[in-house]
Amino acid sequence: MKDEPSERLDPRARTLWRIVGALNALPLLAGGAGGSWAWLKLTDVSFFVWILPAVAAVALLVLMVVVAPTLRWRRWRYEIRTDEVDLQRGIVWVARTLVPLARIQHVDTRSGPLQRRFGLATVVFYTAAGANQIPELSAPVAAGVRDRIAALTKDGLDV
Repeated sequence: MKDEPSERLDPRARTLWRIVGALNALPLLAGGAGGSWAWLKLTDVSFFVWILPAVAAVALLVLMVVVAPTLRWRRWRYEIRTDEVDLQRGIVWVARTLVPLARIQHVDTRSGPLQRRFGLATVVFYTAAGANQIPELSAPVAAGVRDRIAALTKDGLDV
């Protein structure tokens, strides 16, 4: 098996993923606290039983905002070789994808509102089997990666 890919995502990805994790966890946190309060009012249970859903919601919030973004950033790696793009991602289950450059049909960059706020972009490249992406690169690096993949796929066609 080949060595793991050498390139990492931009460190600002962790901050972006923390914000997204917090935004995704807010409804759960509100539901856990609100549901616990309603449960306490409607039933005759002890305070300690009532607090369990709220504690579970807070623990999940900490996992989504503090732990997962750091682990995700440490695992996410990529490398663009002369014949393939090598992607590695995942926290518990690590996925490794090798995409032959000869199979890539086109490549582009995307940047959502939060990504633009942090100066980040995602490179997306398409094959007949579907899309693959390298997320959270700095905008200039993403443009360079996009151009490099495009040039390498063009060079492969010229052979």
